[in-house]
Parts: sequence; structure tokens; C-alpha cells
Amino acid sequence: MIELLSPAGDPQKMRVALAFGADAVYGGVSHFSLRLRSSKEFSLESFGEGIAHAHQLGKKVYVAANGFPFNSQLTLFENHIAQMRELSPDAFIVASAGTVRLTKKVAPDVPIHLSTQANVLNTADAEAYYDMGVKRVIAAREMSLRDLEAIKAKLPDLELEVFVHGSMCFAYSGRCLISSLQSGRVPNRGSCANDCRFPYRLYAENPETGAVFRVEESVEGSEEGSEQGSFIFNAKDLKMIAHLEEIAKSGVVDSIKIEGRTKSVYYAGCVTRAYRMALDDMASGRFDLPRYESELATTKNRGFSDGFLVKRPFEKNGDQNLLTSQSEGSHTVTAIVDVGGRSFHALGTIQTGEAHEIVAPKTAAIAPCENEIGSVFFDGERAFVRFNTIQTEAGKTLTSVHSGNTNAILLPCELNAYTFLRKTIL
Repeated sequence: MIELLSPAGDPQKMRVALAFGADAVYGGVSHFSLRLRSSKEFSLESFGEGIAHAHQLGKKVYVAANGFPFNSQLTLFENHIAQMRELSPDAFIVASAGTVRLTKKVAPDVPIHLSTQANVLNTADAEAYYDMGVKRVIAAREMSLRDLEAIKAKLPDLELEVFVHGSMCFAYSGRCLISSLQSGRVPNRGSCANDCRFPYRLYAENPETGAVFRVEESVEGSEEGSEQGSFIFNAKDLKMIAHLEEIAKSGVVDSIKIEGRTKSVYYAGCVTRAYRMALDDMASGRFDLPRYESELATTKNRGFSDGFLVKRPFEKNGDQNLLTSQSEGSHTVTAIVDVGGRSFHALGTIQTGEAHEIVAPKTAAIAPCENEIGSVFFDGERAFVRFNTIQTEAGKTLTSVHSGNTNAILLPCELNAYTFLRKTIL
């Protein structure tokens, strides 16, 4: 069975990803994890608690330590590996030959996964890292399925992991310096400012006359007054769910990975749920692609691309979004159910009389109910909740609640922890 690996940007996202069907999650604590904005949300204590929780569920946690340390940081890196080793993680994700050796020295009993940042593209590189003790290679995003098949034929015991969903870096395997150049934030040490998502204005200069002209590109579908053609580095998001059967039939992929530690908690749950459904349905011969794609379309995205695993770059076009760096999904998330299952906290606006769709973990059992607070009901296969009154746990009655309200709001009946409420964007 192929492993489903999901992002864990903070303790809540970790628990949500596990609840919605991830077999394993990955995250980090220090700036060596390449995701400063997310790793700040974890302390050593909370990450250790997350590992213990995952292990109670029979699931795994991989520690991302795939930054590129300078000489002055090598001792810090070793100390970090030693600290994380004591939390009993299931693997370390590192990105270079030197950090592989340091990690094996400090934590010899913890498996090592080689980051996509290491740019493994061929059997020679894969074999070199395998001989160093690497258990799994996370394939460079420029690799094809045929390349992976060649590596597996050469090294059948080497695990292979591929990205199937999430943001795509404009640069080759993430080796980007635009952020360093413009803001001094080093992408390969965890502080990328995502400069590839910025709008840019292009100019042409005549060196003989000094005349400067602004270059504009007309993009089909753009609206008047928009930044036409200015998002020149903005790659669409990866979405490989249509190719899961092809990936599975190849027999060479051990783990499929979802990008997104800095994305929302809803993204962590919804995308994990969609790929979980797809993998399970595929195993039982009930693969239903429109169902999964409809779910993925509810998340914020930049448009979608199927990347390079099944098609070479020169064989395709349309992998850039020239109109916008971010677009709304088909739905807006309005709430997340608390751990106890009897209340929720608002992530958007909820008013009395409105129906909000219930998005629960795949294994959740939802039962209809009706009382003075509201009702839970079904419309076809989809479950909804409607509130007659919005009441806080403290007994205060409201007509609406918004994301800035920190009160726990009562549900008409119990739902699974971390269940989301959402509504269609009109």
C-alpha cells in the first residue's frame, strides 16, 4: 500500500492531517526545516507530543531538517538532530551528503530520508546516497515515472517518495536565489519570501537612445485593469490525483507527498481527505476522479498542473498562472470543531438560518439531529448543519459569529473533532 504523507505545520495541522487519513506527517521545529513560518508554531515539547499522538494511532512522523547549514551552523545542526532524536521520530529528512553523515553520526538508529532539495535525478546519485545509508529518496520534482522505475530496478530496497499536490517552485528543485537577492531571505535556509508570487513590471530599453518602454502581455481571460502578464515566475499548483492509478500500477512509488506546511488547517484536512478517498477507492475498484477533484477545488490555489512526473516540460504548456498569485477555492471555511466534539470555533462568518456543509474525517459517522440550537441533516450524500441560535459555551446568545470571535460555540449535536464547516462562495 502506498503511504499518504501530509504536511504538519503546527500541532493542530498535524492532528488534523492524521485525523483526515494521513499515514504519516512531516514537520520541523528549527529553521533547518525550510519552513520558518510553520516551524515557529512547534516547540520541542509540542512536537514531541505530536509524535507520541501519531504513534498511538499507529502512524509516523518525519522530522524535516533539510536546510543547508553554513560552517557556523554545523554544531547547531548536530545539536538539533540530537534534541529531535530524543523525541523518537520515524525518520529525518535531510538534503546533502554532509548532513546525511552528520545525522547518521548523531542519530544512527533513525532512518534517513533524502530531501527533494538534493536533486536526485538518476540511478548513480540514488545509489551513492543509498550506499551512505539513506533509506528513502524524495524524488526531484523534475523526475519522470520512467526515471523512478529505473532507480527501483537498480535499487529495489530503496524507498521512493514523490510530491503529488501543492505549491510548485519556479526554480529547479527549489534552488532559488530570488528571495535572497531582493530581501536577504535565504530560501534554502528556511526563510523564502515567495518572491516568485509577486507581480513584476517588465521594461525594454534602447541602449542607443536611453528610451525605456514598458512591456505588457495580453492574457486571455484577464480583466481590464489587472496586472496583465506580470506574474512571470508564478507556477501553478501541482495536482496529480488523476494519475494515482498510473503511479500505483508502476509499483515503484512507496509514498505520495502533499506540500503545504504553511497552508491553512482546512487545506491540510481537505487535501489529505481527498487523496485518502482516492487511494482507498482505487484499492476497492471504485475510483471516482470527479469526486476528488471537486474536493480539491474547494481549497485556495493558483490553478493546477500535473507537473513533470508523467510529461516532460517540453511536451506541455500552461503551467504558469499569469493572472494572479492566489485564487479563491469554490468554498470558504467557516468553522472547525473542537477536540471535545460539542462546540466549534469560527474561521469565517456563521449566521442563524444558514446551512453549512459538514466536512468530517472519512471514517466519521454523522447522525441527523434537531433541537433548539439547530439541526444536522443530509442533502443526498452531503451533511449540513443549520443554527437556530448561536450560543456560546458560557450561555451568551448571538445572531452571528465571526473569525475574530474566540468563544467556543455550541453545536446542535456532537461531531468528530477537527470537523470543518464550509459554504459555497457565491
